[in-house]
Amino acid sequence: MKVRRVMIAAPKSGSGKTIVTCALLWALKSRGKQVVSCKCGPDYIDPMFHKKVIGVPAKNLDTFFTDEEQTRTLFLNHMEENGFAVLEGVMGLFDGLGGIREEGSSYHLAKVTKTPIIFVIDAKGMGRSVIPLIAGFLSYDKEHLIRGIILNRISKGYYDVIKPLIEEAGVTVLGFLPDRKDLQIGSRHLGLVLPHELERIQEKLQKVSEEFQKTVSVEEIMEIADTAEELERYEKISAVGPTAAQDRPIPLQERPVIAIARDEAFCFYYMDNIQALEENGAEIVYFSPLHDEKLPQNCHALLFGGGYPELYAEELSANSGMRASVRQAAKNGMPVVAECGGFMYLHNELTDQEGNRFKMAGVIPAHCFYTGKSVRFGYIEMQETQSRFLLPGEKIKGHEFHYYDSTMNGEDAIAVKPVSGKEYPCIIESENCWMGFPHLYYPSNPVFARRFVEKARRFQVKIFPPTLTNDVE
Repeated sequence: MKVRRVMIAAPKSGSGKTIVTCALLWALKSRGKQVVSCKCGPDYIDPMFHKKVIGVPAKNLDTFFTDEEQTRTLFLNHMEENGFAVLEGVMGLFDGLGGIREEGSSYHLAKVTKTPIIFVIDAKGMGRSVIPLIAGFLSYDKEHLIRGIILNRISKGYYDVIKPLIEEAGVTVLGFLPDRKDLQIGSRHLGLVLPHELERIQEKLQKVSEEFQKTVSVEEIMEIADTAEELERYEKISAVGPTAAQDRPIPLQERPVIAIARDEAFCFYYMDNIQALEENGAEIVYFSPLHDEKLPQNCHALLFGGGYPELYAEELSANSGMRASVRQAAKNGMPVVAECGGFMYLHNELTDQEGNRFKMAGVIPAHCFYTGKSVRFGYIEMQETQSRFLLPGEKIKGHEFHYYDSTMNGEDAIAVKPVSGKEYPCIIESENCWMGFPHLYYPSNPVFARRFVEKARRFQVKIFPPTLTNDVE
């Protein structure tokens, strides 16, 4: 399958990958290209920004979550023939698990997808030293994927001087970005674009892209993308995975409804997770714990993703109708999966960063509170103490990143750090509930999605049993 593609990567975080990625996506879209974005790693925010502000399809790819063949196939499933993909790297180019392994790194993803790399370097405060820096990365690039350089935060005068010297190392310099505040988009806007801000951010990004196109050769980037070799198109992979006898996929005519919390407070979802639920036979509807008075009618399971409930704690607390509706649904045995921010919302109470205390949904008899520091960070694998959502002995992969903690984190699963091997208990689980801080990636163990949908189906049958008829001929 022919897919034109490049990866935007850098020596370290803060080099300018995101601004270059956004500017390039906007430039390609304005040229009428059928462009999509892929974010390396478990970051929810950049794909959300690409989709919401730039209007391009976006997803995550992660070589820790999925093996090489599955990663390639998930990538191709995101593409159309002759489409254009911009992959955004994470951290430094070679920084993988624990900062020391290739797995999970930008370079590993580029190697797995055979994607040419555009290398962005923050050259502010650097002189000729930028040349050995680039030479070092080129020598470490055993697959010869680095095909172009963009220098960030330098003057045109210095760019004209240093460009030919860099190109003596055998790599093309594609352009530069000057050190101007109006060409930066702060992390505040990457993480928290509110509806009333959207138009202003779109206008700013359009301006950034226009300036980018004056000093960076988009045409040369497109030429590099055209050199990407074809990838073999496997049978379209299903997030459902292999079917076990005890885990029958749901017939489409019997679709249970899974209601997903999605609004300003709950917005962290992997596209592949939702697709996995749909492929297993679920019908997806969305609701807002902030704005809706109660849960959607005739839903059979609830999914609460991560997000920013702490920023909307007062509004969530004031919506007593929704809180009561969620609490009653859980009491009635409706299946519930909750991750990080969603887990926080299901507590009795939440104390925010300023010390204000708010009532939450009251499903979990515990208190959630701000700690002032990172509590957990990074990749994990989880195994249940009792088999409920997974097959016995199996694991599912995920990650954690939160500054809040709980008086009841749960002990129904064991999390293991992939590099250090450190273990700790997590997850509050019952036959129908999985609730905890970790974010899950369902394709890492497709049984989780299938069993979640099956539990929703069982609840559907319980509350709406099939009508028995006695037809007489």
